[in-house]
Amino acid sequence: MSGDRPGLSRFTLRTDPIVSDREAVRGLLERTGFFHGGEVEVAVELIEETLARGAEAGYRFLFAVGEGDSLLGFACFGQIPLTAASWDLYWIAVDPQGQNRGLGRALLEESERRILGEGGLRVFVDTSGRAQYQPTRAFYERCGYQLAATLADFYAPGDPKVVYCRRLGAGG
Repeated sequence: MSGDRPGLSRFTLRTDPIVSDREAVRGLLERTGFFHGGEVEVAVELIEETLARGAEAGYRFLFAVGEGDSLLGFACFGQIPLTAASWDLYWIAVDPQGQNRGLGRALLEESERRILGEGGLRVFVDTSGRAQYQPTRAFYERCGYQLAATLADFYAPGDPKVVYCRRLGAGG
């Protein structure tokens, strides 16, 4: 897959993490200004675990790579343990200089296509209820995700966890 929509920069998708993705993802997430240090470290740990264990780690990645192998965005998803067909979208992030050009939607749609191809029927996404995350929540809603739950004071007092869900396939 490559970016060929109007306004979307050219990119290629890569599924297997490489060692340099640790720092590339760290830098991308830090540049967004949305994630604190602990959250960034979790994303890096998922890459490290996948580098060490391969598919057995249970995480799938999509890395959108531009000219000069620059990381433009990435997504990470995996089947929710002990479920028949439910998947989590753990991460989706686009470098701030590439946002609002369709790359996030392209990563999300390709993630969904791959999840469906592996038998997944529902995708869950967790995000924050803080005002800063309103554009993130609006993005998921524009992409067909429905509000499934709001858990008050989940991340911190006054910071609820907001869970979205989308059914895939013919019933989606």
